[in-house]
Amino acid sequence: MEIVVLKRKVVEISLKLLACAAGLLTLGIFLFIVGDILLKSGGVPLSFLASEPESAGRAGGIFPVLISTGLIVAISALVSLPIAICTAFYLFNFSRRNSYFPTLIRICLDVLASTPSIVFGLFGSAFFCLYLNMGFSIISGGLTLACMILPAVIRMVEEGLNAVPREQRLNGKALGLSDTAIFFNLLLPAAAPAITAALLLGIGRALSETAALLFTSGYVLRTPESIFDSGRALSIHIYDLSMNVPGGDQNAYRSAAVLLFVLLLINSCALLTMKYFFKRITAS
Repeated sequence: MEIVVLKRKVVEISLKLLACAAGLLTLGIFLFIVGDILLKSGGVPLSFLASEPESAGRAGGIFPVLISTGLIVAISALVSLPIAICTAFYLFNFSRRNSYFPTLIRICLDVLASTPSIVFGLFGSAFFCLYLNMGFSIISGGLTLACMILPAVIRMVEEGLNAVPREQRLNGKALGLSDTAIFFNLLLPAAAPAITAALLLGIGRALSETAALLFTSGYVLRTPESIFDSGRALSIHIYDLSMNVPGGDQNAYRSAAVLLFVLLLINSCALLTMKYFFKRITAS
């Protein structure tokens, strides 16, 4: 009996050490990447964020790139969020009924979520740029990113709706409210933090995408005058400086540091929002 207990303790300690080592390895990789970017960037002065690029990006700043990136991400968020909420509303209401259509939708969402971004880029180039005659433009890139982040946002919004206590829906039914009234007046406000977190994570993924924008938004390194102008996103700017522009390594690292900081900020906000949501759900 003592031998069995000893073996269990050894296994338990070994698993704890293994989990701790895996966590330290993950943390070490993250710190190495962040440290390497920060050291090779030499710091990011404010003038780098507010000035125009010079000499194909070797000198100067990234102000036009930030404007283009902001417009692309804004379009993808504004387009994807209403579609995600409406789709999640449909799946939430009909998932408990005998219908194969919601199941088919979920299968399609899972397939789209696992589709490589380069495929979305080719789709965006063929449909938005050529078929709809939008050309290489910010709106083409934004709509392509909206299609790409839509599956993940839909599933996260649906999970947020499912996490709302069942009593709230039953109370609405007892008051004679319709499914639509319950959704907009009870469920949607209660799930607002989860929806916000889903949108933030979708924006974070959109910010880090490169392949989907190579074929849609273009390479032009200037401040766009409208959403129908071509514009270079921050991820593409990093790729171009590191691969195609000799002597552009430092500005590439500075741009990567800016992108990394924004991604850390977005993911931190999403994490805090989700913690707040689940704390409120648990308390209720």
